[in-house]
Formats: sequence, C-alpha cells, structure tokens
Amino acid sequence: MSDKRKSKKVYMTPKIGTGTLMKPETEKITIRVPTKFVNALDFLVEVDDFPSRSEAIRAAIRDLVYSRVDMVMDKIKKMQEAERSLTSMKEFETQYLKK
Repeated sequence: MSDKRKSKKVYMTPKIGTGTLMKPETEKITIRVPTKFVNALDFLVEVDDFPSRSEAIRAAIRDLVYSRVDMVMDKIKKMQEAERSLTSMKEFETQYLKK
C-alpha cells in the first residue's frame, strides 16, 4: 500500500542584499482562474506593477487575509457587545420585572 500523503515543498529564497538564503515556508497550489483575470495579471506584470504572476497572487491573498481578519474581528467585537447587552437586559428583567 503506497503512502498518499501530500508533501509540502519548501523553497529557498534569496534574502535581498545579504547574499544569504532565508527559508520561508511556501506551498505550491494549483487553482483555476478565469482567462480575463489571468490577462489582467499579465498586464500588471507587463507594466511592472508586479515582477511575476506569483507575486501578484501572493499580494492579493495577503490583502484578502488581512482584510478578512479585520472584518472577522469586528464581527466578534459586535457579537460580544450584543451578548453583554442581552445579559444586561436579562439581569434587569430578573431584578425589576419578575414578581
């Protein structure tokens, strides 16, 4: 029986200006993207906004993750505030409205 676990690939990337290598863990993924988005990526690379498709995609993923984390944290804070309000209302009801 063969082992079908996926192995993670780690790539060595040169650290700019030092001549040494740093070891960021990266994993290769394959995705399907509509042609119009690939064309847009190629345009951004062509006009030197990004050095490669991979860099553009990494930047997009990073921006998505950071914005989603902020959004999720805001939701958590709102939920906590709502829970405190509900608890406060229940305490008020128990103390003043129930006989």
